[in-house]
Amino acid sequence: MAEWQRTHTCGELRVEHVGQTVTLNGWVHITRNYPDQVFVDVRDRYGLTQVVFTADEVDTFQTANGLGRECVISVTGVVRERLPNAARPDIATGKIEIKATAVRVLNEPVLENLKFPVTEFPNEKLANEELRLEYRYLDLRRRSLQNILILRHKVCQVIRTFLDTRGFLEVETPLLGKSTPEGARDYLVPSRIHHGEFFALPQSPQLYKQLLMVSGFDRYFQIARCLRDEDLRADRQPEFTQLDVEMSFVEMDDVLGVMEQLTADIFKTCLGVEISTPIPRMKYADAMAKYGSDKPDLRYGLEIVDVTAALAGSEFADFKAAAEGGGKVIAITAKGAAATLTRKMLDELAKKQEQDFKTKLFYAKFEAAGFSTGVAKFLTPAQDHLKGVLGLEPNDVVFLAAGVGDRVFEAMGSLRVQLAQEVLKLIDPKKSEYKFAWVVDFPMFGWDDEEKRWAAMHHPFTSPRDEDLQYLESDPGKVRAKAYDLVLNGYEVGGGSIRIHRQDVQSRVFKMLGMEADDAKARFGFLLDALQSGAPPHGGIALGLDRWVMLLAGTTNIRDVIAFPKNQRARDLMTGAPAPVEARQIKDLGIKLN
Repeated sequence: MAEWQRTHTCGELRVEHVGQTVTLNGWVHITRNYPDQVFVDVRDRYGLTQVVFTADEVDTFQTANGLGRECVISVTGVVRERLPNAARPDIATGKIEIKATAVRVLNEPVLENLKFPVTEFPNEKLANEELRLEYRYLDLRRRSLQNILILRHKVCQVIRTFLDTRGFLEVETPLLGKSTPEGARDYLVPSRIHHGEFFALPQSPQLYKQLLMVSGFDRYFQIARCLRDEDLRADRQPEFTQLDVEMSFVEMDDVLGVMEQLTADIFKTCLGVEISTPIPRMKYADAMAKYGSDKPDLRYGLEIVDVTAALAGSEFADFKAAAEGGGKVIAITAKGAAATLTRKMLDELAKKQEQDFKTKLFYAKFEAAGFSTGVAKFLTPAQDHLKGVLGLEPNDVVFLAAGVGDRVFEAMGSLRVQLAQEVLKLIDPKKSEYKFAWVVDFPMFGWDDEEKRWAAMHHPFTSPRDEDLQYLESDPGKVRAKAYDLVLNGYEVGGGSIRIHRQDVQSRVFKMLGMEADDAKARFGFLLDALQSGAPPHGGIALGLDRWVMLLAGTTNIRDVIAFPKNQRARDLMTGAPAPVEARQIKDLGIKLN
């Protein structure tokens, strides 16, 4: 062992180590220089330890005086107890310090290469995210990010232990596969050996895990890397990680039961939080009707209420047209918000709804004397009815929208989230609250207005409900799927289904999606053949690991939970990827660039 190598980490020493001679390795966090003493906080991923250099140790004192931030050092000394008034209860090593006897500078950084501080003092403003992504190796020195990656590791360990003890096998599936375009765009990899042909990187291991069920591996899991070439946002990355699970000889209740136990185990082990099970279930139709979303945030009210009956006789053109045209007039009540929501704020909310959803938003305040502002005069005739339906009290604000189809509910669902998070501040960032729900009974198909055809709501391997098979060709919009999503605080954190295990049903579904027999054979022939080889009933789920860790860690940015993420333009700012390659490499692939 080299004389500079550590005997302990920077988070390990306690009062019981007093009197021992130890060596620590780490980075200089901060220094405090005095005429006869230098205090240096030395940091590694395990914690922080204070080291004291005194003038009587001439060489070490001189070296300590020259130490700058982020120097990599090895320090040897004797552990001693801090004075009671100098103890730091905020850190694990706060009752001790090291009296240094030797120090070695293992690496001294070039100051201009330290683009931003990583100390994270209170009220210290973070550097611009683009800069931090460009120098991610520095950004990852921040304690908060290190804690998140430690949490991520812990979650993965809980998952592996839990599933292993229940008979699941971890099986890796290929990264280079066949392009079977469904949903998001594939990332394509040209073949050097077979010019003009391409591999596709996996959007998920969906087909492989179904084939594993056909192969007799009845309980599979994988913490899988997945890639989708899609537009990005704060909770989405082009490459992401999911817990992939598949089980044979199961129904929906079996899959949900295992996932609920896993959920409770993750939260208890990683956060010390008890999650009550069974997790409540909600039909898709009810979620859309009450919350305008298939991933409702249940931490607050602001539920959507159908007031069509109350306003059926209204003279207001928009309400009248909706009621007479088979549509709906729906409302959200913001309790006690009349003083908070100014006329300007209300008008801005209405403008945003029209821009985002092409849906008009109307409003009125309810006072002791009745409705005022906005569309008050059109609500007054139905005041008693509305008061009862909406539970109105003085100082409430009522928002209304009218229309035909799902768009009006989606618009009000978006308003609901905006009111809670941005306007009324109904979510306390200091309070950790976790509201889970299963959303079930999804429609099997949704109508694609652009393509003028039916499209799979989940994916084309999802099984229809047995009782709805009769409508597959005659009334596809009536078919419900054996699909389920796990929702947490307004995020979809998992989704799955019972799969189609019969070739005849799979072929019918493909045909409904516009795939004729030859096309289906070309794309999915291996799956159709497998289903005719003795496929068991099976089903599974995928949990978005990145989103899980994001919510467990209390952040809203998925880039915080990934070691080396891309930015919102799908670029790796640190390495410069994607980047041009040499002409020789392009030639080897047998392709030309436009």
